[in-house]
Amino acid sequence: MSVVGVAHDFDAWCDHARRLLRRRVPPDAVAWRDADAGGSLFAPGMEEGGNAPAIRLPATFLERARTVACHRDESRWAVLYRLVWRIGVEGDRGLLDDAADPDVRPFEVMHKQVRFDAHKAKAFVRFRKVQDDADGERYLAWHRPEHRVLPLVGPFFARRFGVMRWTIFTPHQSADWDGRSLTYGPGVDRDPMEARDGMEELWKTYYRNIFNPARIKTGAMLKEMPRRYWSTMPETGIIDELLRDAPDRVKLMMARQQDENPGAEAFLPPAGHRSLPQLRSAAKQCEGCELCDVGTRTVFGEGPRDARLMLVGEQPGNEEDLAGRPFVGPAGRLLDEALHAAGIDRSTVYVTNAVKHFRNEPRGKRRIHMKPTVSQVRACLPWLRSEIEQVRPAIIVALGATAGQALLGRTYRVTQQRGQLIDSEQWGAAVLGTIHPSAILRMPDQPTRDQAFEQFVADLRTASAAAA
Repeated sequence: MSVVGVAHDFDAWCDHARRLLRRRVPPDAVAWRDADAGGSLFAPGMEEGGNAPAIRLPATFLERARTVACHRDESRWAVLYRLVWRIGVEGDRGLLDDAADPDVRPFEVMHKQVRFDAHKAKAFVRFRKVQDDADGERYLAWHRPEHRVLPLVGPFFARRFGVMRWTIFTPHQSADWDGRSLTYGPGVDRDPMEARDGMEELWKTYYRNIFNPARIKTGAMLKEMPRRYWSTMPETGIIDELLRDAPDRVKLMMARQQDENPGAEAFLPPAGHRSLPQLRSAAKQCEGCELCDVGTRTVFGEGPRDARLMLVGEQPGNEEDLAGRPFVGPAGRLLDEALHAAGIDRSTVYVTNAVKHFRNEPRGKRRIHMKPTVSQVRACLPWLRSEIEQVRPAIIVALGATAGQALLGRTYRVTQQRGQLIDSEQWGAAVLGTIHPSAILRMPDQPTRDQAFEQFVADLRTASAAAA
């Protein structure tokens, strides 16, 4: 049995492994150990290599092996050597494809664990500025990774903070960047920085401002930011405070949002005076959200007061905004073709949108469509609700995800519920969701568009039959 010590270095392990492989020493005849630099590496008689031909290994294996070498488990060296032996000597080139193999499985697990730890190092290392009388400013960081990941993340920090001079300390080793070269040294057992500067307080202030109390998922947070890293991160000292104050902060955010987007309710005509013409006239004065200053005009719905079928889109487009009528642009013309193919007279259908203004982004002389936000859809909902109350359709067709979620809630998914008739007590009608005609126009080729058009027509036929 040959006992081989490796000083936590992948390249050193490669040298040892090559010498063993030249002599065709099988894995069962080698005991691998972690060893300090300068320790005994080979048993007597193993220093000389044999004359066996060199072996070739897949580049993907070597890349992953370098990552696995950073794992803290001493068994990693034996796992790597067994895989090298089986792939290079025994010729099992497809070995890594067998995830259940007793050597491949720990190899993949260690690879995943080290990658995860390296990712956390990139996210959680926090530099603090210190003053050095001899060299000027330096930045120091203390991090407590599970594995020896500095060789993996050191180049990342050198690229990202190349203009700084910094040192990262861990219990395993340290990495130092002097502005030109990256070197590694011994680790330290505890945080070497006793003094703290104003940078920590500045970072805490920044963290307080970016912390979103409405999106708290404590379980997910702890999974992504395990407590073992907290001692090296200044912001973790205020997390308990932020979690405790989160409910009040959410209420404040909602109150501010309501102040910014009061919604259309205040602009509706008085009860008893909400005929479709009265609603259309009142909607021209709506300032329920910021979109009142974006589009050219309010684009209200149109169609007969007693329509059995109502179509609801997302928002008016460029041509609709200029004309003041819904679905008269390219998507509207395709909708007309689909209605005709489905045997539906458009003049018998009430057509409208969930949002009554055209949200867009100017680019030169063009205005590019932008999806309305959730708050904008919510602000405009009273107009749609009033239209439904006046028309009282038997079937409402939601054209696209925005309209579907406005009518059926945020959990609605076109891909999962398309073509289904969903009874809605809220609207007093059944709602059928389908794609928006503009989605067909954006499809990459004519065969795909033709197929999508036929499916769209089939959805319209289903809605028409149900409304009859």
